[in-house]
Amino acid sequence: MMLGAWLFFSVVDTGAKWLAVAGIPAFQLAFMRYASHFVISIGVIAKDGFDADRFKTDHLWQVVSRALLLTSATLSNFYALQFLPLTVVSAIMFSSPVIVCFLSVSVLREQVGPWRWGAILLGFIGVLIVVRPFGQTFHPTMLMIIYNATALALYSLMTRKLSGIVAVDTMQFYMGLVGTFVLLPFALWTWVWPETIWSMLVLIGLGVMGWAGHQLLTNAHRFGTANQLMPFTYSFLIYVAILGYFLFGTVPDSGTIMGAIVIMGAGLIIWKREQN
Repeated sequence: MMLGAWLFFSVVDTGAKWLAVAGIPAFQLAFMRYASHFVISIGVIAKDGFDADRFKTDHLWQVVSRALLLTSATLSNFYALQFLPLTVVSAIMFSSPVIVCFLSVSVLREQVGPWRWGAILLGFIGVLIVVRPFGQTFHPTMLMIIYNATALALYSLMTRKLSGIVAVDTMQFYMGLVGTFVLLPFALWTWVWPETIWSMLVLIGLGVMGWAGHQLLTNAHRFGTANQLMPFTYSFLIYVAILGYFLFGTVPDSGTIMGAIVIMGAGLIIWKREQN
């Protein structure tokens, strides 16, 4: 499930970058990502009849907050993809497990030993290697991806908390609802019609692939612990490297590869320590 989920997410990011380069605004990309998702979610949750109770949850503010975190992360991600290679975006984004560990101290009041503190420091060093804030390769949108990683870390913590007490279909419905209506006015304001039928299909496909990915991701958290699932998230880096090479001809430079390895190493140290 996790390998499938991250494959879908890599296709979403690749499609979003392809459309962004073609001139489609980030607000429109993010809106279509959630509008298509919303339509599918309504169909799934109402397949046995439109019963209002099927849309209710006792954890509404948490479900909505989770959706807002992902919506803002998606928007910042799609905007940054106009300027950054897929591999750079994904390398920075995968500091998220390190940020989860850091936030678990302040948010969840968990005890973190010296090994995990060292891994947190190592993870942030890895981000600096990729970002190179004082080098010629630095771009301001890299800061947006750091926000993206933080938002995804909070999203992960909330998914972990809500899995098993809120139905997957309910979380999917509110994710589509919040993303669609928050982004609608901005999408209409900046709307650009795709020039080809293929571009329109890719635009619609962002939501379909996103919905499928989150369906697999949320279900995976029902059957496995976060510690068991975390290493599989790094498959995303492999997927986007392959897709980026074949579609855009981009090859990650040595700094991006080194930083990604350091970040992955930090995440795997945290994963290993949490198993003990």
